[in-house]
Amino acid sequence: MAAPLIRRISLLLAIIAGSCAPAAVLHAQDYTLGPDSQRQANVPQGAVTKYTWTSQIYPGTVRDYWVYVPAQYRADKPACLMVFQDGGSYVDENGGWRATIVLDNLIQKGDIPVTIGVFVNPGVLDALSPNQQNRYDRSYEYDALGDKYARFLIEEILPEVAKHYNISADPNDRAIAGLSSGGIAAFNAAWNRPDSFHRVMSFIGSFTNLRGGDEIATLIRKTEPKPLRVFLQDGSADLNIYAGNWFLANQEIYSALQYVGYESTFVTGTEAHNSKQGGAIFPDALRWLWKDYPKPVATPASDHQPGVYDILEPGKDWELVGQGYHFSDGLAVDKLGNVFFTDAANNRIYKIDLDGKVSLWKENANGAGGMVFGPDGRLYAGQARARRIVAYTPDGAETVIAEGVDPNDLCVTSRGEIYFTDSDNHRVWFIDAKGNKRIVDTSLAYPNGVRTSPDESLLLVSDTLNKWVWSFQIQPDGSLADAVPFYRLETSDDSSASNGDGMTLDTQGFLYVATKIGVQVCDQPGRVNLIMNPPQPGWLASLAFGGPDMQWLYVADRDKVYRRHIKRTGAVAWNILKPPQPRL
Repeated sequence: MAAPLIRRISLLLAIIAGSCAPAAVLHAQDYTLGPDSQRQANVPQGAVTKYTWTSQIYPGTVRDYWVYVPAQYRADKPACLMVFQDGGSYVDENGGWRATIVLDNLIQKGDIPVTIGVFVNPGVLDALSPNQQNRYDRSYEYDALGDKYARFLIEEILPEVAKHYNISADPNDRAIAGLSSGGIAAFNAAWNRPDSFHRVMSFIGSFTNLRGGDEIATLIRKTEPKPLRVFLQDGSADLNIYAGNWFLANQEIYSALQYVGYESTFVTGTEAHNSKQGGAIFPDALRWLWKDYPKPVATPASDHQPGVYDILEPGKDWELVGQGYHFSDGLAVDKLGNVFFTDAANNRIYKIDLDGKVSLWKENANGAGGMVFGPDGRLYAGQARARRIVAYTPDGAETVIAEGVDPNDLCVTSRGEIYFTDSDNHRVWFIDAKGNKRIVDTSLAYPNGVRTSPDESLLLVSDTLNKWVWSFQIQPDGSLADAVPFYRLETSDDSSASNGDGMTLDTQGFLYVATKIGVQVCDQPGRVNLIMNPPQPGWLASLAFGGPDMQWLYVADRDKVYRRHIKRTGAVAWNILKPPQPRL
């Protein structure tokens, strides 16, 4: 048997083994392109068309992209999709990838489904004169951790392609690939938008601190699993520079994926930061990525990630409760487990009963926003339009508690005292049981969510414009002391702000914070243990435990309200308890 063929079989075996075993190290010193990367007789060729795009998400940038349509494509059947970063290098039929040739051969054999390829170059902002330098956006677009690049593909490029071709919208039918910074870009696109991509391929991925990529491995470990299949490749002679060690970084990513239980493989070799090995194994990598299609890519099983599944119930995802609101907020639970929420712009308060059914509870609510039930059974609400705080009795009658105030969120203690945030004026207020009010803190940039700890020893306040939830010790007279930025939240790449908003706690003393990247769950010592995936991409506003067992976690997600059943029980103001001693 010829040596190149032996090498190719070894590569394929390494890929297959790597999906369920430690990363396989390949000792070959050279890598050659096999027959799948060569034009073959009687294999029909797909068509490749080049386009130019000016972006809005990346203002002013211009880029080329190419669309490959296989000969087997039929307009009456949605085709699968694969997006390649640094697209020009992949469509070069004399280069190291020859992706269109590989796609032709593998589609013809039936090894992968009929797939439209979209090959996208990074953007360039052209200089205004020949004497000035262009701005090259490759690292800015590819190495960033947020969802911006994914949105660029999903909102700009792919809709344009879909005008001409029938592309499946099912994320199981969509893959994304890249090398180097394009590799981390591919992973981040799928990670941030698993509603659009379930299959990821990374060659010599730059999971290092070029722009924070070294944080990804930790995020994988603490984030609720997603339905992703991930292929990784790297060489032992890859870069070791100021931003980190590429080979070690890819090992960290693979280790994290295996810890969570993702279907993943890591093929290693001896090459440096180039496409030699990647190009050689590319056809077999595609076979692995699309194996068993159309069987859906699975979400990792619950026998991994013990910290995550100490809180979440396996197989219990978010359920839609209600929709069609302008902006849902102010989730609050009564003593029976009924949950109430506001739609401030429409001036309404709604009730969710124990069966999860929504009904209108109050109209003309004066722009009620933040709400909470007190130990007296009344619903306390901040009315933005009337600049006051009121308390509603079960029949909807209201009593004014404080006037001339600008409340955002609020909480009520077992003694009937109130803390509320005045976000725009950077203030935390205290109202004693007699109705006297005073400012107790002015140090936060944008104080938002506010809750007491289950034993009412601490006041916790989220600062939306920073990554912290602050902890204050509550003094006997209601004043606050010994403030520290105690809970460190994870943030999106486009801002140092967590967008931390509403909060709630469970009886173990764990803090749940509504943020831009999902529900972040912190243990008592202030560490994020779990990030729950948001029901839909975007900023969450409020959350609360409810239901007959107080184990339904409700979230207000802009125009919708969702819930999911979890293993923890919510803490409430009318049941003071001391949480267990935390692990330090």
